[in-house]
Amino acid sequence: MTDEPALKPERPFFSSGPTAKHKGWSASNLKTKSLGRSHRSSLGKSRLKHAIDLSKELLGVPEDYLVGIMPASDTGALECAMWTMLRPDRPATVAAWESFGNVWIQDAVKQLKLPKLTTLDADYGEIPDLASIPQDNDVVFTWNGTTSGAKIPDTDWLAEGRAGVTINDATSAVFAMEMDWAKLDATTYSWQKVMGSEAQHGMLILSPKAIERIESYDPEWPLPKLFRLKKGGRINEGIFRGETINTPSMLATEDYIDALEWAQGLGGRAAMFERADANAKIVTDWIEATPWLRNMVADPAKRTNTGVCFVFQGDWYESLSGEEQAEVPKRIVKLLEDRDVGYDFNGYRDAPPSLRIWCGGTVEQEDLKRLLPWIEWAYEQVRNG
Repeated sequence: MTDEPALKPERPFFSSGPTAKHKGWSASNLKTKSLGRSHRSSLGKSRLKHAIDLSKELLGVPEDYLVGIMPASDTGALECAMWTMLRPDRPATVAAWESFGNVWIQDAVKQLKLPKLTTLDADYGEIPDLASIPQDNDVVFTWNGTTSGAKIPDTDWLAEGRAGVTINDATSAVFAMEMDWAKLDATTYSWQKVMGSEAQHGMLILSPKAIERIESYDPEWPLPKLFRLKKGGRINEGIFRGETINTPSMLATEDYIDALEWAQGLGGRAAMFERADANAKIVTDWIEATPWLRNMVADPAKRTNTGVCFVFQGDWYESLSGEEQAEVPKRIVKLLEDRDVGYDFNGYRDAPPSLRIWCGGTVEQEDLKRLLPWIEWAYEQVRNG
């Protein structure tokens, strides 16, 4: 049997959320003057606004769009957009091809109970026929499937100036893929994904068209305080200046600012895109060269550059029962976690038995290169019992 590889990753953090901190991160580097202060103080609001302004600058968000900090991570931001923008009297389509997109389908079907709703779904690794969505329809979709590794290849299916509003869950895509802002009305993400920051806070980015929809529409269903974006019938612009709806963690805010400033120092979003692309190429090339693996996404144009997902194949694996197949990735992950080689790179619990390696810009290429031989070693241990 093959000996254990000689080198371990220096930073064995490959989780798809919360993702790895950037290299050189230290809690001692965080600014702490805002800690213990009110988030309504001039200092607190200035730090929250700094996080908003840096996000807008780094992501290339148009000047007339609003960017705000929301409670409850990407989930809170996305559901806020759905609850405040989707209308029972308008046709809507929710498209999903992995676990989180299916949550938005359930929200639309069971919670909002939209009477003119169409749902589109596809198996893990596939994407539904997005071109079939009428341009009059409001649409909710996930730019990048966090649990399947399948992303949209383009936005050609969204027409310029379309009648419907477009709600985009971009939580594992921003800072790794360019957003087509002209075609997006509400875009959401969380700090814990591509930037490797702390959980619990989400971001909501609104186009002028989204603002107009919110201001002109009062939903029939109750709106929790955490979803109330209007004040006196108009958009509450204070939310988008750092006057958050509820109390944020200033420590998490400072951690996010630290990540943004690190990315800015590298060269901004272009540098982050390049890092994710290079990282993903290391893993996808290895998958292609490894006969007992295959990428969960068959079409290269639809493969993510963040959470790369792959499944097992071959005579030995296919001879196993379903329960035995499910144990293969679990045993590999345990072998490597026990040796502090790689943490949390197992596939998502609802996905087919698989492994998922995060390749976003906070991960170093050398750590990925060191991880892969260890996976080969662990697979051999599992196969040989």
